[in-house]
Amino acid sequence: MTAVLEVDNIVKSFVKKRNLLGIATEHTHAVKDVSFTVQQGRTRAIVGESGAGKSTIGRMALRLETPDTGAVRLFGEDILKMSTKNVRRLRSRATMIFQDPFNSLDPRMVIGQSVAEPLTLHTELRGRAREEKVAELLQRVGLRVDQMEKYPHEFSGGQLQRIAIARALATGPELIVCDEPVAALDVSIQAQVLNLLQDLQAESAISYLFISHDLALVKMFAHDVTVMRRGEVVESGPTAQIFEDPTKSYTKDLLSAIPVMNPRKRSARRELPSK
Repeated sequence: MTAVLEVDNIVKSFVKKRNLLGIATEHTHAVKDVSFTVQQGRTRAIVGESGAGKSTIGRMALRLETPDTGAVRLFGEDILKMSTKNVRRLRSRATMIFQDPFNSLDPRMVIGQSVAEPLTLHTELRGRAREEKVAELLQRVGLRVDQMEKYPHEFSGGQLQRIAIARALATGPELIVCDEPVAALDVSIQAQVLNLLQDLQAESAISYLFISHDLALVKMFAHDVTVMRRGEVVESGPTAQIFEDPTKSYTKDLLSAIPVMNPRKRSARRELPSK
């Protein structure tokens, strides 16, 4: 299989405290020597408790944050050695869906404008051709064309996340980083959004880096899992292996904390199609 994203030994720290002269005297180590790959057409989940460094990893995957050391290769190219212009070029092939759809869309822009923005930045589509593409994208995520002129506040959270997905799909990406994309949604809406993402993957072989703290959801959605704790990888492997035969006590503790309806049989809380 082809790797669309390769992360090698990345490290990231942030300044926690400075002295009176503004010199850093204490650092927080957010990510410590993390490595993994995302294969074409597959989903790798990054899981762990709050503060594990998951979102920082997602941002570094697209160079929205820069690692202190290590390498990040998108489609075989080391983005840490590239110019800003070339990184922007690659972002037409790799994009991100954020956790909160209310904050990821500009409240001053109608949704048609928001979805069209990546097309303006990364393609030659203009005028009627661009408008038709926006209409196609909205229909693809289950929204109506006549909703293009509405503002974000006129939509529900689930609809807004669908709009964010349409925006992410605008340039035909091969990789989407999903940073807790359904955490702010009701359970029934979560299933709808995840079903949509799975359908898109089946249609177009899109790869996902899926960041989540919800292990029941990850079990149904991801092909591979990397378990994190305090910025470090605890264990990593195929989803079935991690869930059925975890080797580390931390992973076992996380799995044992998954809420279940029937205590005699651990089952997922979401009704999603099998991978």
